[in-house]
Amino acid sequence: MHVLFADSLDASAEAALEASGHTVTSRPTLKAEDLAAHLEGVDALVVRSTKVIAEAIDAAPQLSLIVRAGAGVENIDMDAASEHGIHVCNVPGRNAVAVAELTMGLLLAIDRHIAAATADLRNGDWNKATYSQADGLLGRTIGIVGLGEIGLHVAERAKAFGMSVIGVRKPNRSDATEARIRSVGVRLVDDLEALVRESDVVSLHVPASDDTKALVDADLLARFRDGAILLNTSRGDCVDEAALLTAMDERGIRAGLDVYQGEPSSGQAEFASPLASHPSVVGTHHVGASTEQAQQSVAAGVAETIEAFAAGDPINCLNLAPRGAGRASITLRHYDRVGVLANVFGVLRGAGLNVQHMENRVFAGGTAAVAIIDVGGEVIQEVADALMDVDNVLGVSVTPAVTR
Repeated sequence: MHVLFADSLDASAEAALEASGHTVTSRPTLKAEDLAAHLEGVDALVVRSTKVIAEAIDAAPQLSLIVRAGAGVENIDMDAASEHGIHVCNVPGRNAVAVAELTMGLLLAIDRHIAAATADLRNGDWNKATYSQADGLLGRTIGIVGLGEIGLHVAERAKAFGMSVIGVRKPNRSDATEARIRSVGVRLVDDLEALVRESDVVSLHVPASDDTKALVDADLLARFRDGAILLNTSRGDCVDEAALLTAMDERGIRAGLDVYQGEPSSGQAEFASPLASHPSVVGTHHVGASTEQAQQSVAAGVAETIEAFAAGDPINCLNLAPRGAGRASITLRHYDRVGVLANVFGVLRGAGLNVQHMENRVFAGGTAAVAIIDVGGEVIQEVADALMDVDNVLGVSVTPAVTR
């Protein structure tokens, strides 16, 4: 495959892909409007912050895979990619530890006044009386909004500092996540309002979406404890910045922030932000994932994602319809011989049944195989009988599709 890196990535990713026989072109300074001119002959595109707009996708007939070297994919036009049949995959969890470490660093910096104290020392001011005043973390309660990989890493580290950790109860978490929540010792409450009412510290670890935009607004901030600490290392849009400024001025709320609304997209630029410059804010420059360890892990994840796609087994793909999106699922046992599935598809085509997902696995020994085919319609008995009559078909069963 010809792979284009349109952002900076650890060199280990390029080395691993080239060692596997792929061709890699690195153009880390590309901007969204320039991308289309560089996608001729490219099979896979890798980006971090570079926007992948519809015009670029339209200009890339060979493109079949877009990899976001991180978790969120808000910089990629998912609708355009889906319309062109292009897989969009991400690399989740690889920078979780780095973000969790920065989150705890921001919390400590706020509680112990590290940024202001350092500034005074550099100016020759000794002010021990002021900087001796700190609450401490032991026994405090931190509410974590978003108990994904990053949130759980924060929970583990907060527990190590002797903090109580709470999160919001949700009905659709995986069994593995629920087990990890229990093992860490996170206490679950019913809703976000209950979480902030009980918390000395509230830490945000949520993706950018319509549901999380301005998640922390004036109404929610009104339920914060006076003097509470808000940490945001997820997305700037999750916080109503005007409401937070008011809460800091009127109720002593403090904030540790790595992300902001309208932050520059380049590595170095002027940035005039009333929030970032507020004296109750300790801030960093959207660098939560920027450790050497995290970047090497992300690079390894990118290489693994491309290799999996090249092998026909895409991982972490975000724009495929879920299994069972059709109305019926056909399990078809057959001899592993040339033309069997072609004849099966001929029967389905004649019945007007569109195949939405298919998996075919050969049994040990290479004699027989089983195909699982999801179709977009009902399979009547006559169609099932016609499938059974196909040469070398051993058995057919049909069940209503169940969304997974």
